[in-house]
Amino acid sequence: MGHINELLHETLSDLVNFSVVMLEFMGLIVVVYTGLNAFRKWVKKDLHTRLYLAEGLAMALSFKLGGEILRTVVVRDMSEIMQVGAIIVLRAALTLLIHWEIKNEEKEIKSNKHSDT
Repeated sequence: MGHINELLHETLSDLVNFSVVMLEFMGLIVVVYTGLNAFRKWVKKDLHTRLYLAEGLAMALSFKLGGEILRTVVVRDMSEIMQVGAIIVLRAALTLLIHWEIKNEEKEIKSNKHSDT
């Protein structure tokens, strides 16, 4: 029975670690893609560049936060829990900050549209 438990734990650990790496990679791809497109928009003087970039960064952080949450499944000791918890708190704070920036940018865009008409 102990052998089966070890095998299941090892399989779960491998699956979680693979999933974490994939979510981190997806977040990285979103950051790079969004950054390149935002730069292109900035060069073209697009007024919505900051909003586009903030939304992309929020999406990327969501992928990365998902990876950190999954990582909590396989932590083994208190120091790992504290480290993962700190990372989750930081990424959640960044996500909130970016969402605040998005709301402010949307308000600014709406006020610019109303002042133009």
